[in-house]
Amino acid sequence: MKPRKLNVEALGRLPAFCHAVVAGDFIHVSGTLGTRAGSFELVEGGTGPQTELTLRNIELILAEAGAALDDVVKVNVYLADMQTFRDMNEAYISVMGSDPPARITVGGADLALGAAVEIDCIAYKPAAG
Repeated sequence: MKPRKLNVEALGRLPAFCHAVVAGDFIHVSGTLGTRAGSFELVEGGTGPQTELTLRNIELILAEAGAALDDVVKVNVYLADMQTFRDMNEAYISVMGSDPPARITVGGADLALGAAVEIDCIAYKPAAG
């Protein structure tokens, strides 16, 4: 089966990428920011609020693919400032819960729109058969 590209109308998107690609049973979600619906405006408050909104935006993207945050197997977190790790981690756990997927966090990243955090992920959702 050919990979299927997904975009969520409610979320802003630059023309250089799609929100996700479904390839077989895997959903590859592009780097996502804590931007408000339909815009490129970052939520106020820095790393914590941006992390929460980023994960909620990812949740919308996964829903478009028929998946949920529980289906995520690997997360990559990019922080502009590693000193904000605690804020990111608290917001991350508040959304992802006490049984989170595999993750890496990289600090010192120069992110689009001056964002404090950017997150991408891979989810696994076997096709109904």
